[in-house]
Amino acid sequence: MRRCAWPLLRLPARAGLVPRYGGAAVRLRPAAAAAASSSAGGEGSSRAPDTSLFVPVPLKPVGDAAEEDVGAELTRPLDKGEVLKNLNKFYKRKEIQRLGAENGLDARLFHQAFISFRKYIMESSSVSADLHIILNDICCGHVDDLFPFFLRHAKQIFPMLDCMDDLRKISDLRLPPNWYPDARAIQRKIIFHAGPTNSGKTYHAIQRFLSAKSGVYCGPLKLLAHEIFQKSNDANVPCDLVTGEERVYANEDARQAPHIACTIEMCSTNTPYEVAVIDEIQMIRDPARGWAWTRALLGLCAEEIHVCGEAAAIDLVTELMYTTGEEVEVRNYKRLTPLTVLDYALESLDNLRPGDCIVCFSKNDIYAISRQIEARGLECAVIYGSLPPGTKLEQAKKFNDPNDPCKILVATDAIGMGLNLCIKRVIFNSILKPTINEKGEKEIDSITTSQALQIAGRAGRYGSSFKQGEVTTMHGDDLMQLKEILSEPVRPVKAAGLHPTPEQIEMFAYHLPDATLSNLIDIFVSLSQVDGLYFVCNIDDFKFLADMIQHIPLNLRSRYVFCTAPLNRKEPFVCTMLLKFARQFSRNEPLTFDWLCRHTKWPLAAPKNIKELVHLEAVHDVFDLYLWLSYRFMDMFPDAVLVRDIQKKLDDIIQVGVCNITKLIRASQSAAAPGTAAVVSEDFPLSRTRRDTRVVSDHHGAKSTEALSVAAEVPGERRAKNLKGYRSATRQEDLKSHGRGSLANRLLREGLLTQEMLRQLESEWQDQHRNVRYGLGSKRDDQSSSKETGKKKK
Repeated sequence: MRRCAWPLLRLPARAGLVPRYGGAAVRLRPAAAAAASSSAGGEGSSRAPDTSLFVPVPLKPVGDAAEEDVGAELTRPLDKGEVLKNLNKFYKRKEIQRLGAENGLDARLFHQAFISFRKYIMESSSVSADLHIILNDICCGHVDDLFPFFLRHAKQIFPMLDCMDDLRKISDLRLPPNWYPDARAIQRKIIFHAGPTNSGKTYHAIQRFLSAKSGVYCGPLKLLAHEIFQKSNDANVPCDLVTGEERVYANEDARQAPHIACTIEMCSTNTPYEVAVIDEIQMIRDPARGWAWTRALLGLCAEEIHVCGEAAAIDLVTELMYTTGEEVEVRNYKRLTPLTVLDYALESLDNLRPGDCIVCFSKNDIYAISRQIEARGLECAVIYGSLPPGTKLEQAKKFNDPNDPCKILVATDAIGMGLNLCIKRVIFNSILKPTINEKGEKEIDSITTSQALQIAGRAGRYGSSFKQGEVTTMHGDDLMQLKEILSEPVRPVKAAGLHPTPEQIEMFAYHLPDATLSNLIDIFVSLSQVDGLYFVCNIDDFKFLADMIQHIPLNLRSRYVFCTAPLNRKEPFVCTMLLKFARQFSRNEPLTFDWLCRHTKWPLAAPKNIKELVHLEAVHDVFDLYLWLSYRFMDMFPDAVLVRDIQKKLDDIIQVGVCNITKLIRASQSAAAPGTAAVVSEDFPLSRTRRDTRVVSDHHGAKSTEALSVAAEVPGERRAKNLKGYRSATRQEDLKSHGRGSLANRLLREGLLTQEMLRQLESEWQDQHRNVRYGLGSKRDDQSSSKETGKKKK
């Protein structure tokens, strides 16, 4: 874990120098140095907190006093009616509001504090003697004397007011290099291997890794870590495998090998190595996981750091290393095999050839296309993100085997990393993909240049049977835009991700003991300060889990660990099991193998339809979750070995289901009844309906049911280009075909559309098209204008 170094940030900064551990200094470029100097000044650069996140602590009024009311004895009993008038007069005083603002009470907090203060006084049977005397005295007009008592009450219900400076220091994220004193104590050599997919950049870095006395490989996927683990041991270089769910030792006596292949979140920043390899460095900008690349780049204790990835990250890495006083050597690589963008689209599945890979961005499209392919007498392999790693490898092996009749691959962009595939031609079924924006909202938009190059680059892999790669689209109207996307330069990586550490959250909790974990995170992000090279990663998944288990009694460190568990929050079964894990854990009752089998109903049979296959994938995720927690709470999750054994068996069952996926699709469709979700039918229009859509809802229960969408305009220049050539007559025809096709059926089955609504939509569309043709406004506009005219006459 990263170390919190916030106390050091209090030291003043000289021009161009920022203090760091060990008395040395971190260099900044002039602009960054000026920013650091001004930020070290304190109040002038303090970020105003979002006070809407401050939740008041309930303060109960005093009930019937066991002792006599001293204040009443010294003066006289309070006249509550008169007190109420004076309290309201106190609230309206401009001078009091100004004093409140000077003490951290903005208008929102001032109002909330006053309401609580008034309620406390009016509902208490007695108050402290000094307050009682003041309340009697203000009847003579001295309302300002109440302010100290009001401020004391405000700080009781808003404890953060008393420690705002400390909270700002804790959440100051402007000097991440200082979090890693071990790395700052050595002079590291940074080598950036830059190039596109299939250029050999990672190969050269791995060769140096294998020749070193010790090393660590940090990759984004378990599959990549496993591949390096295998290669190292096959080359007689003992190497351990470390992922969130698994530890595999090269030595039989479980001694740690000098080389380690791990997922990037699991790398150690305290262990010294000769060589470290950080793969796919461009993911440092990832909204959810970017912090892991930042941590590895700044914190790994290695004499040589080999960074592999897109050239778009060179400038950022160079800037980050400049702040640590380390130089970057850049080695550029070119693609080893040619990649050609074809001048024609596939248009029909009848035109498929051996070595083709159709890339989809939804599982429903995968189901539909794989069935249509097999209906043509062809066999296809299927790969998508939620499949277990073992199943992905088996499907890749099936597709790569020259003696296997399977010559077509249908996959999501999961093939972009981690799998070696013999692909001749990549065919984009659509160039629109659901994405998460910087606000954590899900929307649909054209794929980026980086994504397009990553996926298209899988064609014509060096060393495969195909010496040249090709790329095209399913539909002709997508091809021109794909060419534009591929011809554009990759947008440079501008900033690196950061994430609050457990230590920082614990210090926050010390100051705000009554706040929930979700609220602590919100306040932390609200107060956090970062310079232009960094951003705070999206924490929506963390907050979702924090809110979900808030009612379960756990200590803060355990609660934090549960909230960082890697799970898909759109999986109801997995979320339910996490709740059960946390509840059992809170009772201090070990989660045994028998307990897990009972709650997952193991053993499980082979799937008979898509719904059952999706459930098996969810159970596999639950086993992953158990294994992940078992390495953090070994005593409470004691049966990791047994769970890993049944997970392998489950992987085999899922492989059988995926091999028979078209049978499962047919079974799902034949069993579907009105009111139930079903897989799309064979005549589903291949992602053409995605053109004018924005995702408006998430998965409903099963993973196989993709996020639904409605007709809406999506912003962006590319979107405008997408829509530009579409005539209204074509859209009218599309609507009619959709009314007969599977999209309408899906909406009907989901309960989001009725037959009456469908007829109304078609009628409105036709009216709108008719009015546009004759230069008229829409019927709705006419009606609204007539109503407005009627109102004016009245």
